[in-house]
Amino acid sequence: MILTICPNPSIDCTIELDSLNVGMLNRIHNKVETYSGKALNVAIGVARLEEKCVATGFMFADHERMFNQVLGKEGVETDFVVCDGSARVNYKIIDKRSMLTEINDRGENVTLDKQNALLDKIAALSSGADIAVMGGSLPKGVSPEFYGKALINIPQRVKVIVDAEKDNMLAAVSAREIYMVKPNIKELESYAETKINDFNDVIKASAKYLDKGVKYVLTSMGTEGAVLTDGVDSYFCKTASVAVNSTVGAGDSMVAAAAVAIYNGVSMREILKEAVAAGTAAVTTSGTNLFYKDKYKEIYSKIQPVKL
Repeated sequence: MILTICPNPSIDCTIELDSLNVGMLNRIHNKVETYSGKALNVAIGVARLEEKCVATGFMFADHERMFNQVLGKEGVETDFVVCDGSARVNYKIIDKRSMLTEINDRGENVTLDKQNALLDKIAALSSGADIAVMGGSLPKGVSPEFYGKALINIPQRVKVIVDAEKDNMLAAVSAREIYMVKPNIKELESYAETKINDFNDVIKASAKYLDKGVKYVLTSMGTEGAVLTDGVDSYFCKTASVAVNSTVGAGDSMVAAAAVAIYNGVSMREILKEAVAAGTAAVTTSGTNLFYKDKYKEIYSKIQPVKL
């Protein structure tokens, strides 16, 4: 079983415009609202690849029913710690050039007793898991150290994947051995405190994670593809040529496919291929919609990782 931990679920409002004109009137062509959050997106991706997934994390009472309904339709089991209030709303503004502007809310305050309740729930649920994925931001009242506390509660035999920004990531890698991290280029630059210009820079910067005990670093490079390294072997996989409708959720799709690949015990090369196929398939869908398995399989057949 694959467990996903989402500390800060969100309602994503995707707005499509001809162009974003700051300080001027903008007219909406299309608007879509979806119920998501990094690790919840991963859960959906895992379910679409037909593996069992359980999603946990904080949930907010005003939107609990809708989140459970959406995830249930995808075949994802849920077991949340429910807090008072509403889920945050994130705005994703996409113009005709597929340029993405994001405005993210922080969410409601989460009390200490609810934080402790989630730690207990993670310990209970992870006892039956093979893979655990934790990703995304934290709501108000929750410090970065929560990442470390949560991951300590997961048995060492469970392979942990983390997709989080710098402070949360630092807390995670300081707490326990992490099996895989999935930064994008900007996150890798921030964590390693260096500028990245080429593949060699990606591999060198990845050492900052590997030195902390991380086994694999999967770096997404947008439309270029992705690099997977363990410090000894490194592979690059270019994306297939597809029409880009929205890049939202592509990274989460990569994590979902990587988690399933790791669960199935495949090689590094295969982990990367499956991750890039899912991420590429995700950009062909509109709004915050994730990949579908038929498109994933089509793209999978067209790409091939190469050793660096």
